[in-house]
Amino acid sequence: MTRRLAGSIALLVALPVLSVSLMAGTAAASRGGNVTNYTGIGIDEPLALAAGPDGALWFTNSGNNSIGQITTAGVVSNYTDPSIDEPAGIVAGPDGALWFANYGNNSIGRITTAGVITNYTDPSISSPWGIAAGPDGALWFTNHGNNSIGRITTAGVITNYSATSINKPYGIVAGRGGALWFTNSGNNSIGRITTEGIVINYTAEGLINLPVGITADPHGALWFTNLGPGSIGRITPGGQITDYSDFPFRDVSSPIWITPGPGGALWFDNSGADSIGRITAKGVLTFYTGAGMSQPYGIVAGSDGAVWFDNLGNNSIGRITTPVTPVIRSFTPRSAAVGASVTIKGDNLAGATDVAFNGIRATITSDTATRVVTAVPAGATTGDISVTTRVGTATSDEAFDVT
Repeated sequence: MTRRLAGSIALLVALPVLSVSLMAGTAAASRGGNVTNYTGIGIDEPLALAAGPDGALWFTNSGNNSIGQITTAGVVSNYTDPSIDEPAGIVAGPDGALWFANYGNNSIGRITTAGVITNYTDPSISSPWGIAAGPDGALWFTNHGNNSIGRITTAGVITNYSATSINKPYGIVAGRGGALWFTNSGNNSIGRITTEGIVINYTAEGLINLPVGITADPHGALWFTNLGPGSIGRITPGGQITDYSDFPFRDVSSPIWITPGPGGALWFDNSGADSIGRITAKGVLTFYTGAGMSQPYGIVAGSDGAVWFDNLGNNSIGRITTPVTPVIRSFTPRSAAVGASVTIKGDNLAGATDVAFNGIRATITSDTATRVVTAVPAGATTGDISVTTRVGTATSDEAFDVT
């Protein structure tokens, strides 16, 4: 790793607290996850992870300029090429290959699942960091060095888009509506770019502070990591921004990458606290620790249902599974009077011990892994529905209307 990328990484993992979130929270739960740690020849300062089309996990090794692959069984392979130079972000492309950003030599790399590597250069590429598959079948990437967004087709044709609002972009992800979203660490904002190159910028004083990673949830919202205060942000497609922190407890510490994961939640690397974080759509934070976690950096959900992450601190790849938490996905009817039967659908609902309508307990008629049947209890008012199992509690995203 050269001094240039080392300096960038040092900034991302050792930054002092610059401000606090405007939304204080309560103490988040801390749990032990089922963690497995894998080491192998060639794992050297891993930075980012992607789930490959072959079912394996692929990662960038910034320390020895290589691309790694690890199967869900823990078998590690390593691929090198002179064109790989301080690789950062990596993503599965629409062509069945993996694409990655070469921060060190201003290029974009492509590697097939067989390990065949191709490199693409252009004068417009400058310290590329994040990379994402776009809705138009191309790959889009952030140019951290010249404040622009790049696009490369699977045939290697490169286009560059700039705007005055783009400032030190890091992460990038495809969102709904045919656009891509990216973080601007230089001016504390979130950017949106259409596939035609039209850029819109969103700011919110105190709610965005050195944003780095960004991802999309199943409902269309974008979630991002705020490195400055140590918090997780959320922005709707319409630009409404919310910040979630556990201030003053500060369990969120130097989060970098964030990804959708098991249970419909978002998972992030908590590199400053050697832990993995989880946040629900309601903003409930949980942290998981385990042996072998050391400065986790990249993170992604694997094909095996587990969450995988890079350990930058000890040159290893980690895998974590957690107790299967319940998830509410829908309920029918959406409104009813007291005494009416209600069917709740979701995941991991078997063994439900409690159902409540806006805090009022209801009687459980039957339950399976994907369905709970209950009735609107006396005294219930319009509000969330919750289902509790031995593992945890799920709360509906939408309110049930008591008529």
